[in-house]
Order: sequence, then structure tokens, then C-alpha cells
Amino acid sequence: MTGRGGRGAVGICAALALAGLVAAPPSLAQTAEPRAAGPVSSPVLTLNQERLYRESLFGRRVQQELEAAAQALTAENHQIEAELLAEEEQLTRQREAMDPAEFRALAEAFDRKVEEIRRRQDRKQQELKARAEAERKRFFEAAYPVLLRLVADLGAVAILDSRAVVLALSRVDITDAAIRQVNAVIGDGAAPAEGSAGPADGATPGQDAGGAAPAE
Repeated sequence: MTGRGGRGAVGICAALALAGLVAAPPSLAQTAEPRAAGPVSSPVLTLNQERLYRESLFGRRVQQELEAAAQALTAENHQIEAELLAEEEQLTRQREAMDPAEFRALAEAFDRKVEEIRRRQDRKQQELKARAEAERKRFFEAAYPVLLRLVADLGAVAILDSRAVVLALSRVDITDAAIRQVNAVIGDGAAPAEGSAGPADGATPGQDAGGAAPAE
């Protein structure tokens, strides 16, 4: 995905990465992390994007809503299945007393009904998946300027996905700080009630601190 509207989870770190890490030799993997008297000052920070989304207020709200919708859809499917089974059994009992041509017409109509219901329920399932993807995309578009400000405040120039880093000090990981900051700025991302105030301080999700859209 490209452009302002297409920035997803993977694009966040790539867009912010102005510097790279060189893979450490295998022998360094067993080296204990050195102790430091204070916070590490580093131009490169790490962030677990998956945890940022999953543990944010926004991500937790989305997960709860999707789970509730999925449970409701499952219950609906079970109810429909029970109704179709009852209808099929009734049609089978009527078969002996019906003209074969008449029964065949009713059976074919029943089959068409089942197929239409299956397509309708499949569409609902796909809509849930699309909703999950859209909410995730919306989260990272809103989180992007928050991460930019956090990088600037810490005097860094890049954020790398911690899951792709071979070796790094744990003190350069800003996931916890990012979660707190994102929660403070965008909250759970739920649509505001009618007549309520918009984002504080005129903040607009999807724009950086300078008001510009995220670069490709």
C-alpha cells in the first residue's frame, strides 16, 4: 500500500527508518546486555508493532467488538442451520404424498434457498475480516504522527520493528511508552457521540506534527 490512505502496520517502521542495523555476529547472541546507569540515548529505537496495536485501547476495543460480532454471527448460523434442517425434514415427510414433479420443484427451490443463505452468511464473515483490516489500518494512520513526535522527543531518527532486529538492548525498545502515548492521544478510537468535541488540541489522525500527511 502507498500514500496517506494506505499506510498499514508494516509501513510504519519502513517510513520512519532513516538508519539501518548491521546483523551482529552469532557469537554476540550469547553476550549479556551491559548495565547502564541511565536510559540509553540511541538514534535507533525498536518497537513491537503487533503489541502496540494489540495492547492499545484502540486495539482492545476492536478485538472486543469483533469477538462479539463473530459470536453473534455464529449463533445466527446455528439458528439458520436448525431451521433449514427442520424444513428439509418436513419436505422429506411430504415426499410420499406428492407428485414427483412437484416434489422435485420444491426440492430444487430448497437447494437454491440454501445456497443463497450460504452466500449471504459468507459475505457477513468477509465483512468482519474487512472491518478488522480497516480498523487496523485506521489505527496506524492515527498512531503515525504520535510515533513521529515520540522519536523527536527522544532525539532518535528511526524506529525499527523489534521482531526483525537480531540484537538490541531492551532499553531502546519504546513499545510501552508508545502504547501510553497512543492511548493518551487517540484513546480507543471509537466514533464520538453526536455533539461531542473532536480530538484535543486540534489533532487530526493521519497527519504528523507539522500537519503533513505521512510520506510514502
